[in-house]
Amino acid sequence: MPTIHYLTSDKKIEVPENSNILRMSLRYDGELPNRCGGGNCGTCVCKIEKGLEHTDKIKPVEKKKVGEELLGQGYRLGCQTFVNGDVELSWDKEITKMVQRRKVVHPKTPITTT
Repeated sequence: MPTIHYLTSDKKIEVPENSNILRMSLRYDGELPNRCGGGNCGTCVCKIEKGLEHTDKIKPVEKKKVGEELLGQGYRLGCQTFVNGDVELSWDKEITKMVQRRKVVHPKTPITTT
């Protein structure tokens, strides 16, 4: 079974294959910050320190919310990322604040002007 090591909280857990980083943190008290769980708020942004190759494909919402530069440095949204092997991850309050400030407009969201 894969292991997720939440370095910032020093929690290490064994998880089933294809487990979601945020869901496992919530279930086993990994302490990954979170708010919405849907890729909108950016609170669960984390850096995959080791095992990035054991994560699933980057989602379009991550490209919009996290941005290409941070994605290229190994940052992902915990709510959008599934693992199929061992990973180690950390999070940083300053990066979280930066990602939270980015606005994501979903196609189904009506845009209104004032």
